[in-house]
Amino acid sequence: MTSPEQHTAQHPGSAPGRVDVHHHFTAPAWIDWAESKELTRREKLPWWAHWDEDTTLAMMSKAGISTSVLTAAMPGSPSQDPHQRKEGLQISLQAMSDLAQAHPRRFAFFTPVFLDDLETSSWSVRKGLDDYGAVGVSTRTSMKGEYLGNPAHEPLLAELNERAAVVSTHPMEMPSGPVMPGLPPFLCDFLLDTTRAAVSLILNGTLDRYPNLSFILPHGGGFLPYMATRLELFGHMLTPKIEPARVRDYLHRFYYDTAAPMSPAATPTLVATVDPDRILYGTDWPPTSADIITDVVAPALDRDPALTDDQRRGINRDNALHLMPGLAQL
Repeated sequence: MTSPEQHTAQHPGSAPGRVDVHHHFTAPAWIDWAESKELTRREKLPWWAHWDEDTTLAMMSKAGISTSVLTAAMPGSPSQDPHQRKEGLQISLQAMSDLAQAHPRRFAFFTPVFLDDLETSSWSVRKGLDDYGAVGVSTRTSMKGEYLGNPAHEPLLAELNERAAVVSTHPMEMPSGPVMPGLPPFLCDFLLDTTRAAVSLILNGTLDRYPNLSFILPHGGGFLPYMATRLELFGHMLTPKIEPARVRDYLHRFYYDTAAPMSPAATPTLVATVDPDRILYGTDWPPTSADIITDVVAPALDRDPALTDDQRRGINRDNALHLMPGLAQL
């Protein structure tokens, strides 16, 4: 069997075998199931929900990605019926597990948890981590205006802390409010939602109570690294207050993926504000197209003058393996 390094073409200066921690996977089997239950119609799903295995593997090889860690983009039913939600989740978990087994060391996955359904979340944690071998869990940064870290999430967070879980986060459902015509929510609002979730985890004491949890913030942490000084200066105006001396400690507790993307304009602030050992490679595939990933973002990362060779190697691969050692054993 060939190694992941033999599967992937490398850009000059890149570490062999990138690990992508930001990969949206919609199981074709889930779409079939959802249609059979009259929950959706495939032609009404966003274009990026039509995930294709051959196209994905081709993109990974061209971008030098040895392993992609999948997040189930549509893991359950839009219905609030617990049985139906678990049924859809089971299909997604099985599909991710089958894909990982069919392509050893090329795919791993997170098991989904739901901020509005702690019972199903607990079931998913046991099923995904214990039975299917997921390397962590995935969750939205907010749901129905309630942000990750809300006291209502305590049972789930405590359970995940006992497992020293990796928690991959991502915005999706924006709080209701005025929108700007012509401005898709992923461009600005997603970054704000991620920042709010991170501050929620700080304000609610989640990072202090649950030191075994590792949170991955997408898109370079949203605005968080860039408003760190603002948080230090005005933390006393929050409820509860945030001590200025603790802000940097909190920022070093998070992990940050590169699906912002990183650039000569953004990278210096990120590496100066957070621990470079906590920056992880992420593509945001397939919402981010293959040509942007392979022809723009990956080469830019490999040539970014703000990074040392050691930092680049860590971002591309080593940091993810340190965070999720199971990836090296696939």
